[in-house]
Amino acid sequence: QVQLVESGGGLAQPGDSLRLSCAASGRSFSRNSMAWFRQAPGREREFVVGISWIGGKMYGLDSVKGRFFVSRDNAKNTISLQMNNLKPEDTAIYYCAARNSEAIISISAGYEYWGQGTQVTVSS
Repeated sequence: QVQLVESGGGLAQPGDSLRLSCAASGRSFSRNSMAWFRQAPGREREFVVGISWIGGKMYGLDSVKGRFFVSRDNAKNTISLQMNNLKPEDTAIYYCAARNSEAIISISAGYEYWGQGTQVTVSS
């Protein structure tokens, strides 16, 4: 049974940093692309950033460029999202996703595996 489990969310103040982690089990994703999506209340799920198995990255949101950094450890079957200088508009549930392909795409329907999500709330 494949599982993706996110951790690291919580409450932060504007300007703070948080680091999200996603641990995959049940199969290896070392040759697959993975990604982070987020969904704010009343909004559709949006693609934040994806990372290929060799470390190539694709950002979906200009608003997070220079503040959010994705990384992966293929040996540990994990990906992480370092979020710096957090803003209230970053408040959302953040989801880890993986797909049966090497290519990164921004469409959520293209990802076969999803975590349960972790809440990030940025508020003063």
